[in-house]
Amino acid sequence: MKSKLRPITVSAILSAIGFVLMFFNFPIPIMPSFVKLDFSDFPALIGAFALGPVYGAAICLIKNILHFILDNSGTGGVGEFSNFILSASFAVSAGLIYRLTHNKRGAVIGALFGALIMGFISIYSNMFIVYPFYYNMLPKEAILGMYQAILPGIESVEESLVVFNAPFTVVKGLICAVITILIYKPISPLLKGRR
Repeated sequence: MKSKLRPITVSAILSAIGFVLMFFNFPIPIMPSFVKLDFSDFPALIGAFALGPVYGAAICLIKNILHFILDNSGTGGVGEFSNFILSASFAVSAGLIYRLTHNKRGAVIGALFGALIMGFISIYSNMFIVYPFYYNMLPKEAILGMYQAILPGIESVEESLVVFNAPFTVVKGLICAVITILIYKPISPLLKGRR
């Protein structure tokens, strides 16, 4: 019983940290103002490394359920669903690689691969889930105009997702990876109950 309780407790704590971090988001100048940067993915990455990929995905799910219930973001759950898809793809893919190569090199490779996977999936997640929802509130042309204000040569929202959103998502993943790699080793014994 004790062995099952620790991973559940650790997952709950990491989910709560991820949930709180979702509120600390901010726009960056090279993206339209509705695209914001936050660091809520790194607790899931820590969970995936310490407990396994399934726990990483569970942390992503719980933080987004909490966000949906406790924050009226106005996306009707679409933002949280997209965040779950991206966060889980990041944590699970990184966690799987780390499980196969259980050392610092495996963690770095897993985190890099996870960030790339998350960036790739963001194109389709935004194209088919998030932006169609936003078109109900803001015309597609208006959203395209926000991207064109930054880079006038952009011709479509789909192109914007490749040029802007995917690299942004990869960089976000890389920042979370760096944070995780810096703090994981010192806190790993505590997470795994070895201290």
